[in-house]
Amino acid sequence: MTKFLVIYKSDQSAREQMAQTTPEAQAAGMKAWMDWAGRAGSAIVDLGSPLGPGSLNADGRIGGFSILQADSSEALQEVLKGHPHTEWGGTIDIYEFLAMPGM
Repeated sequence: MTKFLVIYKSDQSAREQMAQTTPEAQAAGMKAWMDWAGRAGSAIVDLGSPLGPGSLNADGRIGGFSILQADSSEALQEVLKGHPHTEWGGTIDIYEFLAMPGM
């Protein structure tokens, strides 16, 4: 099983999105995420968290992350189908964890 770092990107920062969203919309958003997480099941290693820039040169479009696992990047694409982040117009970048030589 291969692990992947999944980075969620958007034109609006996670902090801005959360500040501008009504409690009802936040609840609906969390339900959509939990529904997806239920479908993703054991592919989820760490559901992750929203992120905010921690330095001046940080990419403010990066709004969160997850760590997922799958047999291949193609299998991971299946897990990510219908993900709420892309349904709301965001994009997802995927990075494969590589084995460290000698470890």
